[in-house]
Amino acid sequence: MVKVLIVDDSAFMRNTLSSMISSDPEIDVIGMARDGMEAVEKVASLKPDIVTLDVEMPRMNGIEALKQIMEKTPVPVLMVSSLTNEGAHVTLEALDLGAVDFIPKNLSDLSINIVKIKNTLIDKIKKIGKLRVRRRKATPEPASKPLDMPEKTQQYTSTRRVGIVAIGSSTGGPKALQSIVSCLPKNYPVPIIIAQHMPAAFTGPFAERLNQLSEIYVKEAEHGETIKKGVVYIAPGGGHMGIERKKLTESSISLIKDTGKYIYKPCIDLLMQNAVANFSGHVLGVVLTGLGNDGELGMKEIKNKGGKTIAESEETCVVYGMPRSVVEAGLADKIVPLNEIAGELINAV
Repeated sequence: MVKVLIVDDSAFMRNTLSSMISSDPEIDVIGMARDGMEAVEKVASLKPDIVTLDVEMPRMNGIEALKQIMEKTPVPVLMVSSLTNEGAHVTLEALDLGAVDFIPKNLSDLSINIVKIKNTLIDKIKKIGKLRVRRRKATPEPASKPLDMPEKTQQYTSTRRVGIVAIGSSTGGPKALQSIVSCLPKNYPVPIIIAQHMPAAFTGPFAERLNQLSEIYVKEAEHGETIKKGVVYIAPGGGHMGIERKKLTESSISLIKDTGKYIYKPCIDLLMQNAVANFSGHVLGVVLTGLGNDGELGMKEIKNKGGKTIAESEETCVVYGMPRSVVEAGLADKIVPLNEIAGELINAV
């Protein structure tokens, strides 16, 4: 049984979330809180497995409550976030402070998407509440830290030269990507494409944040733009990203509308398969922390064409879901802790 504490100043939201969550027999809503101060007290006394935490509340807001929770009684936290630009910036700050993931507060279309919203919420709570979650201190680590460089003698299955790096991540991904991208040099010799499961309003602010923290140039990808070396392209949320070959030596970003074919947005499998279609065996694929198995089919395609593959190791994953599916399928050339992945990317090119 997963024990949940719901924190929100809106009685409607508390009751709505409780009703949705309690419909699953494996979840028990053990308490509710109306503000941050009450949340900190109830986390300490009730000891929930997971907390849903609103941002805007009286007396003490969600960010301040999160800081205290992570300092005093660390527990996995899901932020309840509005899908706006401002909501995105606050949520990214919360993820930096130790929150595991977020769920949308915009329930205006609840009558239309109630089943999808409910299923997503329940799935996140059950998996995050039961799995070992890597809990972080309230004070984030500096973006630039000493890089653990892997030995040059460690070889990949493929000896082909890397022409592009494709990275996929989900739950825990924003923090993991920050630790990797912030360590890459400005003159990195190939392009990097990234699919992080995020809503449309979040990927732009996320790209801006990474760009501010990094030497390498990071941007949200735009349809039709030429892919250049030394640039990190973040797939926009809400849809999918692919690649189109314009000339023999030139490729461009292709943004693909979501048709409901793929479960995850943006889809990692689709991005990696597109990379292989345009770069053949010269793709380096990386799958980081996250729920589910998105990326497994993409990594399989990379391996089949002679590319290189890396999976984040269990010891540093927030949730060891996507990397596990890659490892168990025998698709990982290397299984690497997070603090060594940037070094692997540098050595691989």
